[in-house]
Amino acid sequence: MTAPSTPRSPRDKSSARRRIAAPTLAMLPRVGDSLSFLYADVVRIVQDDTGVCAETTTADGETTRVYLPTSALSCVLLGPGTSITQPALATFARHGTTVVCTGSGGVRCYSATTSDALTTRWLEHQVHQWSNPERRLAVARQMYLKRFNIPVPPTTPLNKLRGLEGQRVKALYKHLAQQHRIGRFRRNYDPAAWDDQDPVNLALSSANTCLYGIVHAAIVALGCSPALGFVHQGKQHAMVYDIADLYKAELTIPLAFSLHDSPHPEAMARRSFREELRLYKLLPRIVADIQSLLAPDEAQPTPDGQAVELVNLWDPETGSVPAGVNYARQAGLPDDDPPDAGDFNIQP
Repeated sequence: MTAPSTPRSPRDKSSARRRIAAPTLAMLPRVGDSLSFLYADVVRIVQDDTGVCAETTTADGETTRVYLPTSALSCVLLGPGTSITQPALATFARHGTTVVCTGSGGVRCYSATTSDALTTRWLEHQVHQWSNPERRLAVARQMYLKRFNIPVPPTTPLNKLRGLEGQRVKALYKHLAQQHRIGRFRRNYDPAAWDDQDPVNLALSSANTCLYGIVHAAIVALGCSPALGFVHQGKQHAMVYDIADLYKAELTIPLAFSLHDSPHPEAMARRSFREELRLYKLLPRIVADIQSLLAPDEAQPTPDGQAVELVNLWDPETGSVPAGVNYARQAGLPDDDPPDAGDFNIQP
């Protein structure tokens, strides 16, 4: 992955230019047994006769290529300065690779493509938990437990959970304000008066936006719906806000308070969050948390791969039965003169 396919120039200046212009590809940690991410920026991703590659061209016209292992990738994050051709996108789609357009370092998510071959396993888990009020509330309680490491009784209603959350967050704000000696702090998010906010609020809003992007990319790569939240609802990013809340008290809130005297709190928050992303190891943690929330009965969810070649039929008793089969005889229907299979749309 790191070795260019073209030989290095013997000239020092040319070698230096090539190192500067080389594709800035960074393999992010594996986020699950069957999921891996690749982040790329300042490159052009194209398809040639050999495969999909990321390429750059130096000032003297030399092209450097790095070939991408498309069959081994589940998600490609395209950062600033990237472009991708239609044949390359088609190849990613054939291999079941999700392509996400992100901000620098993968910390914002602008759009994403979902492969038709992406398994619906985790989406089905999500809908199963979300569609029943009792199961949905149980997931909300587990989110509170993960967030504050404080168990709550199984009969705790959601309005009390919101109250407990507000109490804990307010106490955290007070503690950090005293620690940094900035006086009383009040969370204020007002897009209409953005420049009038204090540095901590500006830094916190900026860092939270970065966190939302990372969470969004992980949710999309799993095949879940960002819109089906368990605590939040009414927006296409409801699930994103739910999962991001799990990490704010640990990551974005302390970071924002540490920038209380920064002249450029927004930029510093984005930069600091991006630089420390590897230390957080956040992507694998997000996926593990989502899986444990959506499938609590599976202590260690077993991977079933990301690509699904065939569509099955749902059955309330067995769960899944093969498609492309005429079930007339099994259903006890007369088949003395069975119709031609071509009369029915039974193929997946």
